[in-house]
Amino acid sequence: MKLISFKQSIVALGVVLTFGSCDTDEKLEVQGDGVVLETAFYRNETEAYSGLVAAYDKVGKFAGSMETAPLLFLNSASDDFYAGGGNSGDQPGLQVASNYTVSQFNIPPAIWANYYQGVFRCNVMIQKLPEVDMDTTKKARFMAEVKTLRAYYYFDLVRMFKNVPLIVVPLSKAEVPNVMQAKPEEIYVQMEKDLNEAINDLPVTLATTESGRFSKGAAIALLGKVYLYNNKKAEAATEFAKINGTPGSTSSYGYKLMPAYADLWNHANKFNTESIFEIAYSDKSNADWGNFELGNDEGNVAAQLMGIRDYSRTSTGLAAGLPDYINGWGFITATTDLANVLKTDPRFASTIFDAKAERAAGRITYTDSYNETGYHFIKYAAVNEDIKAANPFLNFSINTYIIRLADTYLMEAEALNGSGARAQALLDAVRARVGLPSVPVSMTAIMNERRLELAGEGHRWYDLVRTGQAAAKLAFKGFTANKNEIMPIPYSEFNNTKMVQNPGY
Repeated sequence: MKLISFKQSIVALGVVLTFGSCDTDEKLEVQGDGVVLETAFYRNETEAYSGLVAAYDKVGKFAGSMETAPLLFLNSASDDFYAGGGNSGDQPGLQVASNYTVSQFNIPPAIWANYYQGVFRCNVMIQKLPEVDMDTTKKARFMAEVKTLRAYYYFDLVRMFKNVPLIVVPLSKAEVPNVMQAKPEEIYVQMEKDLNEAINDLPVTLATTESGRFSKGAAIALLGKVYLYNNKKAEAATEFAKINGTPGSTSSYGYKLMPAYADLWNHANKFNTESIFEIAYSDKSNADWGNFELGNDEGNVAAQLMGIRDYSRTSTGLAAGLPDYINGWGFITATTDLANVLKTDPRFASTIFDAKAERAAGRITYTDSYNETGYHFIKYAAVNEDIKAANPFLNFSINTYIIRLADTYLMEAEALNGSGARAQALLDAVRARVGLPSVPVSMTAIMNERRLELAGEGHRWYDLVRTGQAAAKLAFKGFTANKNEIMPIPYSEFNNTKMVQNPGY
């Protein structure tokens, strides 16, 4: 994870296999400190802190990589976006998600690998922390954070792949051949256990230097999501109510909707009152193509990929004050359907840039992306002012939300079965923030609101799948019912294990 000062003591763990096999002489490359053996590490608070940072690090892959970034992959698979890019072979992992030709042979294997490397690092910390010589209160917090992180990684794994191994201790190389998948319900039991054990040892508020770490509120929100996806609606509603408080007011955890929707997408408003869990990215790493895969990917790479290809303002566009967007690579173009449902909504201007209309008016020029619609996603759009590093393409300091308050408002309304006065108040608060009138609360109204409010933030594909709408909504992309509700496990993961492929692949 990319974390202001928290990131500075990063440990790059030498993971040999995706599952994180760890012999007793596993080497840890510690920046600035040379090489130490894993058995001799985790002796004190400094080393435990480095291990904690390493456990967080894989969270940053959400928007900090290319075709392996879940944000880009999930948006490509949804009905709201096409993969885009330069052509049908550009970032092929995104293209196969977008047109549902995804298979075990072409899904980006690092999506799976990154999550399991995160799990492995959490497992090592959970095993080692009890023996570390450090303050007991801080040790309890570290343990709570890695348990929350392990639940976070498993939550994405089980939602995306469903049938995944449950690994809660570091594996030796000799144990890897016996790896098998667990039942999804077993994964949910473990996530609920980890989160319930962790919550009480997490802080309610974070110091400025701790921004990006899990707080108590973030862990409660994650637990609420886990309960909701596990169809434990009553439990989910209880957890969400704790952090949501009175709709429209500041909750006891300090969360409150931002006054203006556009404020959410002002890059300066990091860790704002609506942010529950947020990934911080940096423009200080100076990552380049030669070192990108060596732990230097600290910037928001997705911002570059989603920029409009060869974007340039004409003199008319300059006079009109159009945004000074970077020249991007044209990925994640919005579908016409999303643009049409948003066009009369106040959130359109913060979500989609109507490049087609601006070009027709002579205010901009740009090069069409593959599957170009003229509509481009701009919540995380970079402008030239954002360019700080020598190589800007990999180093944008643009944060990304994982959970924010409007999301938990709508999830609580859903957990309340889309009925009742509180569900109505939660829905009304989200709409009132953008100046929209009340509509009768229902499950349909809630899901419609989620699409408009959260467009492009990585939730839509999951929402369609869990509500049974995916087959109908994604038919135009080639979605196959009873198959594409889950993704194929990368072929490379079947080497030397007892795992089996998901049905249909």
